[in-house]
Amino acid sequence: MCRLFGLSSAPERTHATFWLLDAPDSLSRQSHHDPDGTGLGHFGADGVAHIDKAPIAAYRDRAFAEEARQVRSATFVAHVRFASTGSLDARNTHPFEQDGRLFAHNGVIEGLDALDAQLGEDRSLVAGDTDSERFFALITREIRRTGGDVRAGIERAARWIAGNLPVYALNLILVTADELWALRYPDTHELYVLERAAGGLHGTRHLDHSGSHGRMRVHSAHLAGHPAVVVASERMDDNPGWRLLEPGELLHVGSGLHTTGRVVLPDPPAHRLTLDDLRPDAAASQRAA
Repeated sequence: MCRLFGLSSAPERTHATFWLLDAPDSLSRQSHHDPDGTGLGHFGADGVAHIDKAPIAAYRDRAFAEEARQVRSATFVAHVRFASTGSLDARNTHPFEQDGRLFAHNGVIEGLDALDAQLGEDRSLVAGDTDSERFFALITREIRRTGGDVRAGIERAARWIAGNLPVYALNLILVTADELWALRYPDTHELYVLERAAGGLHGTRHLDHSGSHGRMRVHSAHLAGHPAVVVASERMDDNPGWRLLEPGELLHVGSGLHTTGRVVLPDPPAHRLTLDDLRPDAAASQRAA
């Protein structure tokens, strides 16, 4: 399945190094197929969003994805893609940017013609072919309609999809220059949060998180002295503070790292999909390694 990672140290800007395809020699042994794309989103000191991403469709793309990326930001979102919808090119690779926000998604939404009809003229926000970017466009549209309320926009968009379209999963991370939101829905895939004190569990440690399947790693010596909140598809170290989000829980991390979570989608999708319902490529993209 796709891997999600988000980090906020806001308002502190953190120096961090990301490897989005770490230990590449082990990937073929540990996964059902090679990942299809990688991406890292962050913000400059001026608040402008930056995205480094590539499909993994050729050797040069894999070399790009394996390079260490040293960046500085108060918020980050990273994604390793296993394609379920859309071709292997940069426009379909997460994260996506709309209205100065960055977004990455893990899951499958079907009924895209109905989603396009719901988007109407806001379909113009979508540059690629994926269900994920369409979902983001609906969120963006609802944020605009609610006067810039990101929480309400995510909730309204997710609630409409859950009530009207076939859904396998809607796990997401959305970040601005100083805030982070994450949604786990329904209980199909895991999504964890760690409210990490400065120096971690022992009070003196840098951050060095690594996915168990060698796909994503992040290191920050800066966080030996500063707190952070981390959201990830899996527990990425042995800190006992990792908490699994509840199904339907929308998490918000504000500037100053004030963190709140509330179940906004208590009911399962009206048209819930199983792996057996998905196309073979979509089902393969959603299976855990």
